[in-house]
Amino acid sequence: MMVSMRTFLVAALFCTTLLQPLGAAWKAGLAKVNITPRETIFMAGYGSRTHPSEGVLADIYVKALALEDESGTRAVLVTSELLGFPKNVGDAIASRAAAKYSLTRDRIALTSSHTHSAPVVGRMLWPAYDVTAEQTVVIDRFTARLIDQTVDVIGAALKNLSPATLSFSQDTAGFAVNRRHAAHRSWPGPVDQDVPVLAVRTPDGKLRAAVFGYACHATTLDIYQISGDWPGFAQTELEKEHPGAEFLFVAGAGADANPLPRRKVELARTYGRVMAIAVGNALAAKARPVSGPLRTAFEHVNLPFQTTPTRAELQARLSDPSVYTVRQSKLLLAEMDRDGKLPDQYPYPLQVWRFGKDLNLIVMGGEVVVDYALRFKAQYGWDTTWVAGYSNDVFAYIPSLRVLKEGGYEGGGAMVAYGQPAAFRPAVEEIVAETVDNLMRAADPAK
Repeated sequence: MMVSMRTFLVAALFCTTLLQPLGAAWKAGLAKVNITPRETIFMAGYGSRTHPSEGVLADIYVKALALEDESGTRAVLVTSELLGFPKNVGDAIASRAAAKYSLTRDRIALTSSHTHSAPVVGRMLWPAYDVTAEQTVVIDRFTARLIDQTVDVIGAALKNLSPATLSFSQDTAGFAVNRRHAAHRSWPGPVDQDVPVLAVRTPDGKLRAAVFGYACHATTLDIYQISGDWPGFAQTELEKEHPGAEFLFVAGAGADANPLPRRKVELARTYGRVMAIAVGNALAAKARPVSGPLRTAFEHVNLPFQTTPTRAELQARLSDPSVYTVRQSKLLLAEMDRDGKLPDQYPYPLQVWRFGKDLNLIVMGGEVVVDYALRFKAQYGWDTTWVAGYSNDVFAYIPSLRVLKEGGYEGGGAMVAYGQPAAFRPAVEEIVAETVDNLMRAADPAK
C-alpha cells in the first residue's frame, strides 16, 4: 500500500511530538558573579552593629536564570545574597538591562535572600546604621559595582541560552517560626512551610539548575563576617550534591518568620542542610512539567500612608531618646526641605510571571508577611502558586490588615528604621490583592 509524502510527514511530526519531553519548548541560560566585598564594609540588617565587617565567612553571589519560551519571549530572574535592592538601585539595573538587552520591566525580576550578613546597599534602612562618612564612600563604591555586576550577569545568562525543560515540585521544611507569636503568645502564628522548586534540565534529563524558595528570614547570624546565612549554605550544599548544577534561592513571604533557634554558625549550616534535603526531596519526587507560554506583567501601585508628621513634630523628635527616631526625623526633614512636603503614598512594585497553566510566580516588593502567601495560594492554587517577597524594591514591611491592627514592628514600628513617614493605611492589603488579581488577568496565558 502506497503512503503519501504528506501522510508520512504528519506521522513523523506526531511521533516527534510524543517523544519530546513535556515542558521542553524552553531555552534557559545561567550565569553568576561573586559580589563579596573587596574591602571592609558596614553590614546590612541590624541596627545593633557598631562597626564594619571583619572578614568573610562565605562568599556571596548574584545569579541569573534567563528563560525563553517557544514564541521567543524572554525574561530573567535575578537572585542575590543581599538584604535587598532599594528602589534607585533596582531601577538603575532594570533601566540599563532594558537598554542593553531589550528587556521590558515586566521581564526582569530582582530578588534577594534578605541575608543580614551582606553589605549595606545604597541608602536602604539608613536610619538603622551609625555609618561614618568614610564608610558611606565604601558603601557607594560597592553599590556602583553591584549595579555593573548585576547588569552584566543578566547579559551573560541571556548569552548562553540553550534548549531546556522545566518542571515544578514542592516539599516542606520546618525551621521557620512566626516571630510575632513567639513574642506575643496570644497572636496567631501562621507560617508558610512550603519549599517550591523549579527544576531546569537539559532535553535529555540532566539537571542544569534549580530555583528554590522558603518563607523565612536569613537571620541566623548577627556576627561581623560576610555570608549568605542559611540560604547561602543551602546553595553550597546542593551544588556539592549535584555537581555541575546551579542553585538559586528566592525568599518567600517570610517577613514575620525567623529561623529558631539561632545565633550560631553551626545552626546556619544546619538549616542550610535541612533546606538542601527538602530541595533534594522535591527534585526526586514526581514533578509536574512546566509548559509555556510565559506571560509577564508589572505595575507600581500607590500604597497610602497614615497621617504623616508635620515639620514641628519632626523637630520635636530630634530630642527623642531613640537614636533611630532621631535619624529618621533628620532624614524626613531633609526630604521635606528638598521636596516641600512628605509623600503620602509609596509606589509599590508588583509583578507576575505565568508559565502557561502550570505555575504562577507572584513577585512582591518589600518585606511581605505570610498572610499574603497563604491568601494568594488559596486563591490561585496551592499546587501552582509561588509567592516571592523582597523583590525589586525593599523599602518597608508590607503588613496584612491583621498584622496592621495588631501593630508591633512589622505592623508599623519598622517604618522608623526604613525612614518612611508613617505606617500604611488599613486599605493596604486589599490594594495589593486587587492589583495582583489585575496582573494575573493581564498575564493570562490564554490571551
